[in-house]
Amino acid sequence: MRRSFLHPYFLCVCLLVLFSAAVSASPAPLKDNNQDKKSESKIVDAVNQALPEARSQLEKVVNINSGTMNFSGVKQVGMVFKKALEDLGFDAQWQDGSSYNRAGSLVASYGTQGKKILLIGHLDTVFAKDDAFQTYQQLDETHAAGPGVSDMKGGDVIMLTAIKALKQAGFLDRISLRVVMTGDEEKSGLPLSASKKAIIDAAKWADVALGFEDGDGDIKTAVIARRGAVDWTLKVTGQPAHSSQIFTEKVGDGAIYEMARILNEFRESLSSMDNLTFNPGLILAGTDVEHQTNGTKGSALGKTNVVSKEAVVMGDIRALSPHQLNKAKEKMLEIVSQSLPMTAATLIFNEGYPPMAATNSNRQLLTLYNQISEDLGYGKVVAVNPRNAGAADISFAANYVDMSLDGLGLMGTGGHTSDEIADMSSFSKNAQKAALLLYRLSEPGANLLKKQQGN
Repeated sequence: MRRSFLHPYFLCVCLLVLFSAAVSASPAPLKDNNQDKKSESKIVDAVNQALPEARSQLEKVVNINSGTMNFSGVKQVGMVFKKALEDLGFDAQWQDGSSYNRAGSLVASYGTQGKKILLIGHLDTVFAKDDAFQTYQQLDETHAAGPGVSDMKGGDVIMLTAIKALKQAGFLDRISLRVVMTGDEEKSGLPLSASKKAIIDAAKWADVALGFEDGDGDIKTAVIARRGAVDWTLKVTGQPAHSSQIFTEKVGDGAIYEMARILNEFRESLSSMDNLTFNPGLILAGTDVEHQTNGTKGSALGKTNVVSKEAVVMGDIRALSPHQLNKAKEKMLEIVSQSLPMTAATLIFNEGYPPMAATNSNRQLLTLYNQISEDLGYGKVVAVNPRNAGAADISFAANYVDMSLDGLGLMGTGGHTSDEIADMSSFSKNAQKAALLLYRLSEPGANLLKKQQGN
């Protein structure tokens, strides 16, 4: 057998060096101007240098339970980010949320020059203090599990990493930033005029809004449009009586049949509308019904030989535009008004998230973000299907800014479940892309922010 001239140890060392170089090397951003290339490479290097600390910060905040109703935990996470922002020179304040029965929000500001950009995150998760899913776990080199790791503590850390890189590279002073991290995105406090005031006020100030949610979990997409989400409550009453008398003139059809009729007609009338969905999430019906106003639980008492007296249904409706939402509401109310004999029904729509429309300016911002991704060698980024991304806080900002883009955070799967897993390969990529997006928006010659007619 022919012997290799390379000693096994020498070969291993060579392979290790080549692997380390491949991992640490970053694609060089490609801009027309040599100075831009130098500046953007400096920013990417700064992101890479910040990654070890950023990963540690992510693990730290994931290990702090911040279920929406765990006010102390939400604020504790907020204080971690507050200190991080203050260390970068931000004026950061905690805004108490007691007026809307939530923990509150973190608001931080930096700079007075250049474009005014709002960066949006949230501190809370869907996992309560007593949930079994509580800790960060590194599964392998590119995957980590934990409550809120991708939705959206990973996005919060990506945001901070991008800011830190701009600061280190010497470009942060070219823009003005407002950071808003809410404590109730997963379960909004009421009234919304109070719980979303920090975002709305910041949006009125800003030119651009950027959200660091995980979108549909695909690094090849970003969000230029989100459907609005509104909760609704249907209450139905019927004439209680012995079941042998149902459908008679004096007793009628009962509350449960009327409820079934209404829901089925909702389905038949509305399910064909593009990008519109409605969902009954909780039903209680019988002779006696009790339900909590927050729509999460209740109780019902009934017998098989008694015509139902009451029925309550709670659900939501999601629409891509205010026009579509209003059209759906009108149809639902019309259906509810056509009661079966001896029944009556009322339908109430609550406050909700407004739609984020797919404007020309949002598409323009996505074009810039896509160009950055391609310049870095990470491939194209296209608009996500609005059906694949839920409502988010950026919707409260979108109608006030010139342009908005969301889905810039840490990608993952299994959101809102104990199977939530982050794709850590997207961590550095999206931090680099976010930093360069802020940089290019800050360029003095950028004409991206001219208001457009017909948005």
